[in-house]
Amino acid sequence: MSVLKRAGMAAVAVAALVVPAGAVVGTATPAAAAGGTVQGCPYGAVCIYPQNAGWNGGHPSLFYYSYGAHNLSNQVGTHRIFNNQSGGATMRTCTGYNGTGCQGYLSPGYYIDKDLTPINSITLQP
Repeated sequence: MSVLKRAGMAAVAVAALVVPAGAVVGTATPAAAAGGTVQGCPYGAVCIYPQNAGWNGGHPSLFYYSYGAHNLSNQVGTHRIFNNQSGGATMRTCTGYNGTGCQGYLSPGYYIDKDLTPINSITLQP
């Protein structure tokens, strides 16, 4: 089960997102830093952390900066994905390659712990 959260410390609200039926939405907390590096993820990037490692001591294993589809390889099990993009840019996980079969939207400042076994790509969009 995936849980969507806002990067930070204290829970203050329930996330209200546009997500497809059956998607799981969790609680939101305020961002630890607006406009800066958070948990090793540079501002403007979407970061994926190693399998079953949470924030991995602030060391993401993958960084994505450009809009569009990005194919994944050898990413199985549960990984933390953090959207540290700017200007309202969102990211999506997709079951197909090249950004097909996408699901949900992850807003800036939020992270999700997600099983990437069935995920073959992600998309970043403004």
